[in-house]
Amino acid sequence: METSNRLTEQEAVAALAALSNATRLRLFRLLVRAGHDGLNVGELQRLLEQPASTLAHHLSKLTSAGLVQQNRLGREVVCTAGYARMDNLLAYLTEQCCSGASAAQ
Repeated sequence: METSNRLTEQEAVAALAALSNATRLRLFRLLVRAGHDGLNVGELQRLLEQPASTLAHHLSKLTSAGLVQQNRLGREVVCTAGYARMDNLLAYLTEQCCSGASAAQ
């Protein structure tokens, strides 16, 4: 969970790098669409048509970047989008939006 809404440049690069793979981007978008209930790993595997080991690799990259959380509920693992990290990444990307517009004209 985020303790601050400001990302460092290194954290932003890590998050963007994690999303730079087409499968990871699809995976993240599926989790965003699923909402706060998330999806279990088996359902993600079925929807993405990925082998378990490949899916685990992609989930690991997204989890390391803070974009996915995984929670064990009994025998299943439920994944949810890291909404705080996503919001913080968007804030990082747009924090100086249009501040140089007059200089560029």
